[in-house]
Amino acid sequence: MSKSMPAALPLTPSKAPARRQGLTAGVLALYSLVAIALVLAISLPFATDYVGADNDDTMRLVVVRDLLAGQSWFDTTQYRLGLDGGTLMHWSRFVDLPIANLISFFSLFADQRHAEAIALAVWPALLVVPVLAGMGLAAYRLGGTMGMHATLVLTSVFVVALNRFQPGSIDHHNVQLALVAGIAAMLLDPGMRARDHAVAGLLSGLAIAIGAETTPLIGAVCLVVALRWVWQGPAYREAAAAFGLSLALTITLAFFATVAPSRYTQVTCDSLSYGFYALATLGGGTLFLTASLASGRSLRGRLAALAGAGVVIAGAVLVIAPGCLANPLDTLDPLLKTFWLSGVIEAQSAVAQFRLEPGSVGSFYAPGLLAMLVCLWRIRRGEKTEAHLVVLALLAVAFAVSLIQIRGAIFSNMLSALPLGLAIADMRKASNADPKNLRTGLAFIALTLASVPATWALAGAMLPGRSQAKLTAGLAAAPTPRLSCTAEASIAPLAAEPAGVVAGASNLGAPILRYTGHRVLSAPYHRNQGGMLTELHIGLSNPRQAEAFLRGAHVTLLAFCPDDTQTRDLAKAEPGGLYADLLKGRVPDYLEPIAGTESASLRLYRVRPE
Repeated sequence: MSKSMPAALPLTPSKAPARRQGLTAGVLALYSLVAIALVLAISLPFATDYVGADNDDTMRLVVVRDLLAGQSWFDTTQYRLGLDGGTLMHWSRFVDLPIANLISFFSLFADQRHAEAIALAVWPALLVVPVLAGMGLAAYRLGGTMGMHATLVLTSVFVVALNRFQPGSIDHHNVQLALVAGIAAMLLDPGMRARDHAVAGLLSGLAIAIGAETTPLIGAVCLVVALRWVWQGPAYREAAAAFGLSLALTITLAFFATVAPSRYTQVTCDSLSYGFYALATLGGGTLFLTASLASGRSLRGRLAALAGAGVVIAGAVLVIAPGCLANPLDTLDPLLKTFWLSGVIEAQSAVAQFRLEPGSVGSFYAPGLLAMLVCLWRIRRGEKTEAHLVVLALLAVAFAVSLIQIRGAIFSNMLSALPLGLAIADMRKASNADPKNLRTGLAFIALTLASVPATWALAGAMLPGRSQAKLTAGLAAAPTPRLSCTAEASIAPLAAEPAGVVAGASNLGAPILRYTGHRVLSAPYHRNQGGMLTELHIGLSNPRQAEAFLRGAHVTLLAFCPDDTQTRDLAKAEPGGLYADLLKGRVPDYLEPIAGTESASLRLYRVRPE
């Protein structure tokens, strides 16, 4: 008698478990490790310092050192910068804190210098992860798995090519990129959940607290949420209310956590102050109340409610911070605009940059423009219209900001990876489906290359004219260039002098603060207008007038770099000025050359007592 098969045994082979789709921990880890490894492989072999090349990286380290040395959390004054009393910096402690903690942690195992070096390498590398996480999740929600992978590849290339994630890059731009990527991912949640929008509100509040550069973009985020609520009505009620409440609470906590009580009533347009706090809280709170109370109205009723809220907020802006509607750099002294701001690339407009370096314009603007065209094409075809409208709004604002100041281009270039990644994935699919179609294959390759800012930068460098001349000059440069004025070895003789006040070109300021205990008159920060103007007048004035400026500012040491661009511009503008005389080797009797620096990269002079 045959035995029947046990019922517990399957008659057919079971199916393999479905592979999990989307941005899994494994996918994120893989892309993050590859991107970080490439960043380190490209940057470390050529590194000559553990601090980034940007002045902001050096100044951030100086600020963090002061915090670790006991300066108050609420006191962001850089007492060794500018005229007597120092300069109140506009940077956020939210960025200082993790860097300071990393340095303190690594100080348990290494001396101070090596602890700083390790911390300054770890911090930007860590930020690669949230950037890729935000962009990957946003891309998956926009275009599925293949679009996500294409976007992650584009974002990884962006991270590797951008110097803000290299070791030593500790200014706040990399943090802002991570926040914007996260906001985009939350807004693209297909379920329009309150949880994701609360996270978007939290990230938006942090973005405002960390730096004013993202304020227009966060304004666009608020407008996107508000308009989606008008369109969706009750279905979007909880999401809009969660965003508004989260934004208001976050900016409130950030304000009281970082602003000194003595400055609660001050309004500044370049940092978190009463102005941004009051307006962001009012805006977030108004959105919360409007969405909570008016969601049941008709489309026209919701639009009227939002218009009323907009009038209230617009009136508050005019009452609380009308000056913040303009560019804060517009109030700079004309001398500073001529001899400093005109040389700051990130502060240039598109027109100014085209005149200065036409070959570089493509890398700043082409990917963003192409991405907006792709969004419009998708919207016209009715493909995920609302999601592409959200991306288009963010891209358009970031692109508009970049037309005024190039610094906005990093946000439009990063966000462009979302629609372009999906377009590349679709083009690849079409090419694979018809491998014999050469036109489709070439279109796929062309779109991929055009989506990478570095492609446009390389193409611009190859153009005939000034860009090609600069590239040729760079390739033909001597293998052993003259020691930089900002190198530690150049500043070492200055560090040996008794602590005093140093006058020198603005680009020397941050390195001198880093390597010495001196106070400097000038460093490239718009809040230090008094110190910067005094230094410019010293360089432009004839030797007798320059002496009066030196003594009036209590300067004890003069640091003179013949190779500095600003120094040469001053000498050219005023051939009878002090800097022009020093370039010619004529030293006034009130300046005493410091032995050993007469023919060095950085020439140093003591100001003789009266």
